[in-house]
Amino acid sequence: MKLKSGKEEIICLLDKVIRKFEEESGGQIIRNSNRRHYEAVARRLSEISNQLPQTADALEHDSYPKAYDAHRSEYPFRKYDITGNQIKDAFYNRIVTNPRPFLVDACYIYLYGKGRKGFAEHPTDPDLLDSGTTKAEDPSDKRPASFRLPLMLLLLLAVIISSALAAWLWTEKRQWEVMKQDMNLIPYHPTEAEADSLEGVWLCYTGSPQARSFDPERYHMVVSNIMEVKRRGTYFTFTRYGSNFDHTGYMQFESPGLVSVHSKVIRPSGKTESPKHSLFTLEAGRRFQSVISASWNFDIGERNRIIGIREVFMRLGKGGRVEEILNTPENVLCRCKIVKWHHEDGSVKAFQLRNESLDSLKAEPLKSLLDEKSILLREPGDGLILPAPVR
Repeated sequence: MKLKSGKEEIICLLDKVIRKFEEESGGQIIRNSNRRHYEAVARRLSEISNQLPQTADALEHDSYPKAYDAHRSEYPFRKYDITGNQIKDAFYNRIVTNPRPFLVDACYIYLYGKGRKGFAEHPTDPDLLDSGTTKAEDPSDKRPASFRLPLMLLLLLAVIISSALAAWLWTEKRQWEVMKQDMNLIPYHPTEAEADSLEGVWLCYTGSPQARSFDPERYHMVVSNIMEVKRRGTYFTFTRYGSNFDHTGYMQFESPGLVSVHSKVIRPSGKTESPKHSLFTLEAGRRFQSVISASWNFDIGERNRIIGIREVFMRLGKGGRVEEILNTPENVLCRCKIVKWHHEDGSVKAFQLRNESLDSLKAEPLKSLLDEKSILLREPGDGLILPAPVR
């Protein structure tokens, strides 16, 4: 069999090229009419195409004359450069019936390590083979017309249904791409090192109890939480265990080292309650990670107010499992919630989560990070955040 050619061949090649490029880079190419989305692929293919005048024998492709214009030696002005616009026209708009030979050869070399000429001698991908005849032209089909007509109708119906399904899937995928772009979902794919530094078990401190008006002893109060972060591909989910209630949510890297955190209080109804948004820079080697949060004071009823607050995260490690201990004599004895971290070696570390005095914390840096100056009220006011008592 001979190879496909023209529009059919280049669409098939570029589809495979884009898929391979996504696998190698770990990113995603948005397939739409914006030529900029294809520039990374175009530059990769250009690295190959500009070597074509020297690789005819080694990579089994047709000969290409050398380019002698020394004044146009940068991308995209070189003779054999491939641009994002060319890929868009060929792959997305599908208006290229006679693709440039160096684009075709560059695709074959990127995918199979040899040019079109060498691939045609020993083809290894049936998707690029041209069958040559259609079903209606197949001389071996000797069935009577009375049999072929219902079969053709069935095939036509199958094509219509398949086309409608494909159109629906394309629309859904397109809507998802638009939603991801509009809502800034997964804008950056973290490196393995970044992902490893975020996944695991964290100890979190917040001074929000200092803004709860129902507690007259709230001056310099702080509460610790345990947060278990799990990786989900390019984003992260977590459960945050607190002294009185738990949070669930997700994290994502916005850019290198910059993490946003979205959560809500866990309730049986599943409705969003007390949504919380945080932002922090993940700094390697730093013990206490300062986090700026749009949060709540978690007061009673209508007094539950939105506040701005600094929190402090400290990563404890990775692996094992976290268990929440409730309604046991141990809880009654400590008047707290207990969270146990079961390590993979069988050892267990227990944490007692309760509101406690900031001044009782052993780590001195925490005191200046979590005192009453770390809290910002949505509207200025006096009396909610208590000042230091007069001695």
